Amino acid sequence: MSAGFGRPGSTAQHEAAERRQAARTLLSRPVLTSHRQPDDLALVRRHATALRSMFARLLGYHLIVETSFARLVKTPPGAGSPPRAVRRGDSPPFTPHTYALFSLSCAALLTPGTGEWLLISSLVEQVRADAVTAGVELRDTPADNRRMVQAVGLLIDWGVLTETDGSLSAWNERREEGVLQVHRPLLAHVLPRPLRNVVCLADLADPTPAAAVSEPRRSLRRRLVENPLVRREDLPEDERDVLSRERSELTRLLEEHFGLSLEVGAEGALAYDTEGTLSDVAYPGPGTVRQAALLLTDALTDLLRPTGDSPGLVAPWETVRAELDDLATRHTKAWAGAFVADPERLQKEVVALLESMSLARSLPEGLALHPAAARYRPESHAQPTRAAQRLAGPRGSAAGEAPCDVLFAEEAL
Repeated sequence: MSAGFGRPGSTAQHEAAERRQAARTLLSRPVLTSHRQPDDLALVRRHATALRSMFARLLGYHLIVETSFARLVKTPPGAGSPPRAVRRGDSPPFTPHTYALFSLSCAALLTPGTGEWLLISSLVEQVRADAVTAGVELRDTPADNRRMVQAVGLLIDWGVLTETDGSLSAWNERREEGVLQVHRPLLAHVLPRPLRNVVCLADLADPTPAAAVSEPRRSLRRRLVENPLVRREDLPEDERDVLSRERSELTRLLEEHFGLSLEVGAEGALAYDTEGTLSDVAYPGPGTVRQAALLLTDALTDLLRPTGDSPGLVAPWETVRAELDDLATRHTKAWAGAFVADPERLQKEVVALLESMSLARSLPEGLALHPAAARYRPESHAQPTRAAQRLAGPRGSAAGEAPCDVLFAEEAL
């Protein structure tokens, strides 16, 4: 037994470490259930009071903790935040149509008379009937069925639905029937506000409209916690002032409560996770899109070296397309055939990935790269440094992935 075991200081440090781990878990998985994440939920319940207070005070988030689930209701991102479409594994990101089907699925589950158990086919039939009433197109085609599976699958991922007999994939592939169990206590909290209190879409997006006041400290913390790379030019004046004047306190709070390290430069601020477990987007990472994004930024940086007067660079769209075409030709055997055969799709997904990381921005004249994109430069025979993995992706709903097969080293921001 160590000499410090049982001492008040040791106990306090252990409690703080547990609260920090619980907070990190909720940031990456805002919905926890006793069925899918029993250990994580137990940890959150153990520190529920402190976590509720901390999330409300530091970030303005509302934490709901019940016996069988925990739900962290986040404040909607600002207008300048990177796009954050829901994505399940390697499936395509949610489209407006998929979001509509997700909403209709929730509405179908709330239909009076719907019990705790229901057939997958019954849920689909109800959604199709409601889609006609709502004016949402939903045909019995492979493409629409895939979107339907994505929408219902997200409810399964969150623990709102549980596959008890059969599976959603079997229904989609072979029309095999399946039974779903509905977690009604959690279903009521999928939306940030009860529908009876919603007058317009803006009300639905804001869980606490009456308390919506300008709080630059809180909004800056939210930016850094949810999107680690924050551009200085994107910050309003009051948040830039907080970043300059209260950097030490901001650094302390991010480290103490979320295990994030703050790095501030001329171009902005970076809150990175040294453990590499908090992000739901791996970059660098495996797969054609991630590797293409990395190699594209490297090629564009070499081709259009920024000058001292212009820390970033803008690559004309024709240059972006030409470089991606060249990369696809050189990596034909290693990259997914669907992307090699469809250069337009490859460019679209590469740009979307870089924008979601705040590493690039689409302009009419071309793709504007942030200087932080130069942190990752391919090398042939080097091990990836710890610093090279600092820039994690946005935090949301899924665990991170393994590092990319290509090796990287850091350059100055």
